[in-house]
Amino acid sequence: MDEHHEPNAALTDQPVTAPAIGAQASTPYAATTPETVFEAESVSIYYGDFRAVTDVSFQIYQYEITAFIGPSGCGKTTVLRTLNRMNDLVDGARVEGDIKYHGASLYGPNVSAAAVRRRIGMVFQKPNPFPKSIYDNVAYGPRINGVRGKDKLEEIVENSLRGAALWDEVKDRLKKSAHGLSGGQQQRLCIARTLAVEPDVVLMDEPCSALDPIATGRIEELMQEIKSRYTIVIVTHNMQQASRVSDRTAYYSVLTDDKSDTRTGVLVEYDRTERIFQNPRDPRTEAYVTGRMG
Repeated sequence: MDEHHEPNAALTDQPVTAPAIGAQASTPYAATTPETVFEAESVSIYYGDFRAVTDVSFQIYQYEITAFIGPSGCGKTTVLRTLNRMNDLVDGARVEGDIKYHGASLYGPNVSAAAVRRRIGMVFQKPNPFPKSIYDNVAYGPRINGVRGKDKLEEIVENSLRGAALWDEVKDRLKKSAHGLSGGQQQRLCIARTLAVEPDVVLMDEPCSALDPIATGRIEELMQEIKSRYTIVIVTHNMQQASRVSDRTAYYSVLTDDKSDTRTGVLVEYDRTERIFQNPRDPRTEAYVTGRMG
């Protein structure tokens, strides 16, 4: 796999000059933090007139694992889906504020959502292999992107399966149906399928929620193995998982409007994971991570 991702890869389907990487905002870690990959600035997300998430700002850094945690309905998956414009597929969804990717606005007028998703891949909550062979699942993205040579496709498939720590388990049955794999193997296949198009970022929406503890442990090990090549953002309900695998953690909560009976997600605190779990600044964060508030 190509380990050198272009930081300002074009986000349009037409040749354009991407904006220069913006200066990082001041943070407590400015002297030691790596390059900023995402910068969210006062982001609110709407579905029609309903505001699902309000006024979220953060920076996500290169080659780190960032975890989004919080109770159900707090908007963490909604925010995750804005990072590769998956919410564009929902009728009535819109974003206020701005999200920059390596300094370029993800929601700029000339930006192609398809180009964004080629650079920013996603692994979903439940394994969703295509009803095809293991080989064809991994080769699907490269073929869509124009790769045709048999030797090149075989190289991509092998490298991607190795990258997802699955090659040794499936190398003798590549032409068998992907649906014959176990749940954990299917999820690693979906990770391999994501890696096959050589993304810069991998988003993971509760990737272990449907897996047993052994398969969960393998996915967590895999995240640690690949983070030297990919920036990873994970949504998880499992606080122990967030504390084990992530470098930074964002805690989201819910603002409830009793009059309108609506719930709006809000980012309460974002910091290094050890700080969030050991010495959070906000009492709401402390109540959540210690189990006093669900």
